[in-house]
Amino acid sequence: EAHLVFYVLTGEGAGTLFKIDENSGDIHATKRLDREEKAFYILHAKAVNRQTNEALEGESEFIIKIHDINDNEPRFTRDPYIAHVPEMSDIGTSVIQVTAIDADDATYGNSAKVVYSILQGQPYFSVDPETGLIKTALSGMDREVKEKYLVVIQAKDMAGQMGGLSGTATVSITLADVNDNPPRFTKTLYEFRVPESRELGSSVGAIRAMDADIGQNAEMDYRIIGSDGPGMFDIISNRSTQEGVIVLRKPLDFEKKRQYSLRVQVENVHINPRSYKMGPFRDEASVRITVEDVDEPPAFERPSYVMEVREDADRNVIIGTVSASDPDDKRSLVRYTIDRRTDMDRLFDIHAGNGSVYVLRDLDREENAWHNISVIASEFDNPRLISRVPVYIRVLDVNDNAPTFATNYEAFVCENAKRIQTVSATDPDEPIGGHRFIFSLAPEAAGKANFSVRDNKDNTAWILTRRSSYSSLQRSVYHVPVVISDGELPALSSTNTLTIRVCTCDREGNMKLCNPEALTAKAGLSTGALVAILLCVMILLMIVVLFAALRRQRKKEPLIISKEDVRDNVVSYNDEGGGEEDTQAFDIGTLRNPEAIEDSKQRRDIVPETFYPQVRRPVLPPSRDNNGDVRVFITQKLQDNDSDPTAPPYDSLATYAYEGNGSVAESLSSLESVTTEGDQDYNYLSEWGPRFKKLADMYGGDDSDS
Repeated sequence: EAHLVFYVLTGEGAGTLFKIDENSGDIHATKRLDREEKAFYILHAKAVNRQTNEALEGESEFIIKIHDINDNEPRFTRDPYIAHVPEMSDIGTSVIQVTAIDADDATYGNSAKVVYSILQGQPYFSVDPETGLIKTALSGMDREVKEKYLVVIQAKDMAGQMGGLSGTATVSITLADVNDNPPRFTKTLYEFRVPESRELGSSVGAIRAMDADIGQNAEMDYRIIGSDGPGMFDIISNRSTQEGVIVLRKPLDFEKKRQYSLRVQVENVHINPRSYKMGPFRDEASVRITVEDVDEPPAFERPSYVMEVREDADRNVIIGTVSASDPDDKRSLVRYTIDRRTDMDRLFDIHAGNGSVYVLRDLDREENAWHNISVIASEFDNPRLISRVPVYIRVLDVNDNAPTFATNYEAFVCENAKRIQTVSATDPDEPIGGHRFIFSLAPEAAGKANFSVRDNKDNTAWILTRRSSYSSLQRSVYHVPVVISDGELPALSSTNTLTIRVCTCDREGNMKLCNPEALTAKAGLSTGALVAILLCVMILLMIVVLFAALRRQRKKEPLIISKEDVRDNVVSYNDEGGGEEDTQAFDIGTLRNPEAIEDSKQRRDIVPETFYPQVRRPVLPPSRDNNGDVRVFITQKLQDNDSDPTAPPYDSLATYAYEGNGSVAESLSSLESVTTEGDQDYNYLSEWGPRFKKLADMYGGDDSDS
């Protein structure tokens, strides 16, 4: 019966990727599967009796294969590719092969079938759509014209069809140089002048031919193919500069021969057989060498001298000797001097006749361990002919400096600390066996010492406390004299004072509280520095306050600077009388009746005055004379607006105006009318003359005419 049997699944991914319905035996996948991660799974299933828990038959093996979909674009094995191809290559010359790999299944459909195409690099290069081999597509590409090319290759799957995925790679192609340019001299004749005292093997001059190629294709060989002085000169090819250096092989004698003529040839070392048709890869030039007669200066026996002297040497002690002679036949006597520009302190001097160098002043190795001076040799007969030689004088060390603290120690001790400071020393002397410092407490402080000094035998020492506790209230600063001596003979010593300040610390030994003097010293700020910082802060605050005041002052400028500044919310009333439509901008009744009482009305362009109480000026008692009081009313309103802290912005304008008095026709405005237009009698307009004829025609007729 079916309910007596259940199914069990084992194998790869059983229970995680795949599950089996134990009643029906259906296998289900529980997660998304990736063929590129694993292409197939091997599973085993068996039927088991629920009561006996025994298999009814042997296990069945299942192989679950994952069908592929095109979900991976081709990827190039490298990006970018670097390639080189010789210049002047023929069309179709292979450059480099690019490869793109598609992780999809190559045996199922076209998901992994890749087709290559070129997106950038035409017309110079092309690519094989199937193999990805890049070839040259243009002949005669000259490196001297353009050397580098950037090619972009695209790989697309699905055999290049629509909907396929693609990837790109960049190929940097450099044209490799070939020897297609011969060397050429820039001149046909080179001239050099050389003194007869020139040493053998030294350079007489250098000539250079130009070659547009690079690298080994520009390497050139120079040789002398003709000379009227055989064996006198030779030419050496300098591979780094590609120059031909003419060197002297035999001594020159101005009295025997004053001029030499050479014929020099240059030729490429590496010649491209394909370039033979372009002509010979060599060139020739002439060289003329003129010998000059000179009176040579004295010559030193050595190119340089090294001497040693102890720093405690007495004055006038000779430390070495230099020697020079006149190479000319006359053998003139030589006079020695020291170039004082190399010995500004005049520490040394030299005997003018024999060249002995001696000490002139006391030396200090710690100030300067080496002295480099220049000795000048000149002929007695011709003092203008001089030669120089460097003399390096090394000052040998003598123990003449006592050791001192390595740094300016300033220690802080907790009230219950034991070891508070490790100190070391320094000595400008340099003994052969190295330094060996000895630390101890000064004898005058040993009897009543609050601290002790323990020498660690490694050129350091510990400063230890000799009391169980210290109180910063009783004494906040201690001065400990430490004697440091070296191990030389004779031994030198010095007394150094260590300043120790008592501070309050927590249980972990971290400083919590110290006296103000110690804190100031630890922070590294003096009282003058703190005062300077406070002054700077006060000056900055004053600048900020002044700037804010200036901004507030600028904000209190008049609402309307000029007539051109009036912008959007200007309310204008141009009617001669009657028909005013806009009565919402301000209270028209105020102009009509100057005796109107000022009501507290809220303005539409600002926050209501309940939030900003306005201080009002006392209103003058109105008069029954309308013409006079309106002028006073307008003046009062102008003053109220100027002093109002809640004045409207610049784009609003409150206008108060009065027509004036003295008109024969009196007021033309209907603001003072208390009756309707139908109750008015306008027949009197016809008596005012021709200027009011238009008004008489409009208002003077009967109602039917109107």
